[in-house]
Amino acid sequence: MDALLRHLDEWKTFKALVVGDLMLDEHLYGDAERLSADAPVPILHVRRKEHRPGGAANVCLDLVALKGEVIAIGVVGDDEAGRVLKRELRGHGVSDEGIEIDTSRPTTIKQNLVGLAQARHPQKMFRLDFESREPVSGEVAGRILSRVRSLIGRVDVVCIEDYAKGVCTEEVCQGVIKIARDAGKEVLVDPAKIATYAKYRGATSMTPNRTEAEFATGLRTHGDGSAEHNTLLAKQLQKDADLEASIITLDRHGALLLEKGKEALAVPTVARKVYDVTGAGDMMLAALAAARANGIEWPDAVRFANAAAGLEVEVFGVQPIPLEQVHHAVLELAGNASGKLRTVQQLMVEVAARRRAGQKIVFTNGCFDVLHAGHVALLDQAAKHGDFLVVGLNDDASVKRLKGPTRPVNTQEDRAKVLGSLGSVGSVVFFAEDTPIKLIEAVKPDVLVKGGDYTKDKVVGHEVVEKHGGCVVLIDLVEGRSTTNTIKKMQSSKP
Repeated sequence: MDALLRHLDEWKTFKALVVGDLMLDEHLYGDAERLSADAPVPILHVRRKEHRPGGAANVCLDLVALKGEVIAIGVVGDDEAGRVLKRELRGHGVSDEGIEIDTSRPTTIKQNLVGLAQARHPQKMFRLDFESREPVSGEVAGRILSRVRSLIGRVDVVCIEDYAKGVCTEEVCQGVIKIARDAGKEVLVDPAKIATYAKYRGATSMTPNRTEAEFATGLRTHGDGSAEHNTLLAKQLQKDADLEASIITLDRHGALLLEKGKEALAVPTVARKVYDVTGAGDMMLAALAAARANGIEWPDAVRFANAAAGLEVEVFGVQPIPLEQVHHAVLELAGNASGKLRTVQQLMVEVAARRRAGQKIVFTNGCFDVLHAGHVALLDQAAKHGDFLVVGLNDDASVKRLKGPTRPVNTQEDRAKVLGSLGSVGSVVFFAEDTPIKLIEAVKPDVLVKGGDYTKDKVVGHEVVEKHGGCVVLIDLVEGRSTTNTIKKMQSSKP
């Protein structure tokens, strides 16, 4: 996990080409409070209508959320839906220069009826599909490949998102794979549920779910599937499509990764409260592509993609998951093993993710050399003033400068570990200066907390916090509790 966190700390923007079935998702939202008088069916009183890119176009949006510059390749009809889809893509920062107009087919539309009843969360009631599943003509396929050929030099990675709507024919897929391989670019495929994956042969990787993999290979279904069964699936996929890496997604069981010439690796995921699985496959493909474009090895790329897809299923509908939020999820996974210590860069990611969720950030700082009841009381009270408490911790050198040559008693790593064990503490971050002003300027906490032995004008960083609309809170200290007194008491008790 350390290598993945280092890559995330150094994340770079990248350029991606997405080839596949572009769709327009249309959502009709309304109240579903009563049944029809002439049939036992719910009536949807429509309140609003929304459009957003779907299918391969949704992969484009996912990549943008992960800091990618994206070019969409596909077809739309010569119709209003096609014009809306292109406009929506441009509005999200996706280039539509690779989109061909095919006058022989309509733009694919997925119309979703979403009802709200008795003030509960939205629930999809029905979906209407307007589409053609006919393969694109040879002439249109040629135009698509010509676009890919002219654009391949501008991108770092290529995605194929196949929903079996006619764009990803064997001619298109094999042409894209050859063009990309000749240019030294990886091709990552999210396949359709079809009986053979021959048309993807030569791609770098493929990410079917277990059901799709079983259907394509003809191997018998085994319910949740044992590790042995999933490995057989992955080996068959790798053989059939000549892949560098086959990745089978396993829902709550995470994913199985098989790299050519290596043993299969089970990559677990965090158990999540599933709200809507729509878009999880798109997010998985986008996150894998983003990770590979950033030079991340396959095991960590799958861990990153698992985290992104896991976040996707926790939201209603299809919503791109921002890089900061995925980074935060990976930090939490790492925190399960390494505690709450963060670098400044990691902390900023965590703070940004929590602010996006509407949480209030609290900050306090100190040496916390020998933790005692006074410290615990201060931290408990500080945490109550917001949603997430950040503790700035003086490193060993700054403690020595402030407290003298005999301090600290405990190393910075030990002090951070003890602080991180407290439920009130969200994250711990070291600072090397005599004051935490740089840290406060970076975090811009909503609440700055210090002990009651200070006055507000003496609290370092109070101007910064108040300038950004925050406040300073002074908390009464527990009488008679201090590190100095604790150390003296320990020394006096020595024989």
